[in-house]
Amino acid sequence: MIAAGFVIAAPALAQNPEPGKGPVAAACQQDIEKFCAGKEHGQGAVRACLESNKASVSAGCANALDTTGPGRRQ
Repeated sequence: MIAAGFVIAAPALAQNPEPGKGPVAAACQQDIEKFCAGKEHGQGAVRACLESNKASVSAGCANALDTTGPGRRQ
């Protein structure tokens, strides 16, 4: 039964990467350094900063913002 709990929990953990390790962090690394230095990962501050600078971020970063998390376009 304990093993079954790990099998069920593993996919849920995979969907919630460590702060600063997800697709936005990967695609926006240079944009984070440029526009959001000093913002802490994990509480939404970096994403909010990127969203507020969306017109200026790289195309790859803008795409990551549009296709992941709360910024995802349906």
